[in-house]
Amino acid sequence: MMATRCGWCGEEPLYIEYHDHEWGVPVTDDRVLFEFLILEGAQAGLSWWTVLQKREGYRRAFAGFDPATVAAFTDDQLAALRDDPGIVRNRAKIAAARGNARAFLDVQAEFGGFSDYLWGFVNGQPVINHWQRLDQVPATTPLSDALSRDLKRRGFKFVGSTICYAYLQAVGVVMDHVTDCFRYPDLADAE
Repeated sequence: MMATRCGWCGEEPLYIEYHDHEWGVPVTDDRVLFEFLILEGAQAGLSWWTVLQKREGYRRAFAGFDPATVAAFTDDQLAALRDDPGIVRNRAKIAAARGNARAFLDVQAEFGGFSDYLWGFVNGQPVINHWQRLDQVPATTPLSDALSRDLKRRGFKFVGSTICYAYLQAVGVVMDHVTDCFRYPDLADAE
């Protein structure tokens, strides 16, 4: 019997793998949180499919998403990344990765970890939604608005509310699997 999944993942094996094992699962590892912050920012104006296909290229280009290493990238290193076909070669997004790494380190220093900062927006508990259909899932919420405002205030780029909502979904701060998805019961039990 075939598992029922959220309709957005379709039949593509890469999407299915991501949906089944990562999307909506609560993340507290700062390296993974940094990875998704960079990837969601790279997605701006593009499809998640495009970025997901380039994920390994991003891991290679951005030092396994080690924020301290990315924060120390030189201008020459950033310029070289614009020639890397393994990533989205947008000058502003590449520059934002270094700036966001620096801001990420500042948040870690202030809060003891980026995870502590991020999960503080929801008092350490994921928001479990109960959507029956994909068309019920919003693009932004007051939570993503608040996160976006605060990240921008701290110097982050490519962190508009829509990007922040996608980020919150990806790292499981918000669980938006639809109620008939096979992942829903396991992740809703976190409530």
